[in-house]
Amino acid sequence: MDTQNLIDMANRIGDFFESMPDHEEALAGVADHIRRFWEPRMRRALLAALDEAPDANGIVLSDFVREALVGHREELTPAAASTA
Repeated sequence: MDTQNLIDMANRIGDFFESMPDHEEALAGVADHIRRFWEPRMRRALLAALDEAPDANGIVLSDFVREALVGHREELTPAAASTA
């Protein structure tokens, strides 16, 4: 998984939603977009990057995207795969 590409994509999503007048709605929009359109392994990799040093991958999450991920982490975290 190319973490730098995921961070870049998340930042572009954040750029779109950040222009919304309602800050909380914009944060929810980022999280909802990522939850709905990114597969679980992409979300896991992005959340893992969030937990690393801010500049560990060369491309840094924007403050706005970081706020969205932190505030909506529970809904963004994929459910554990069942072993049934």
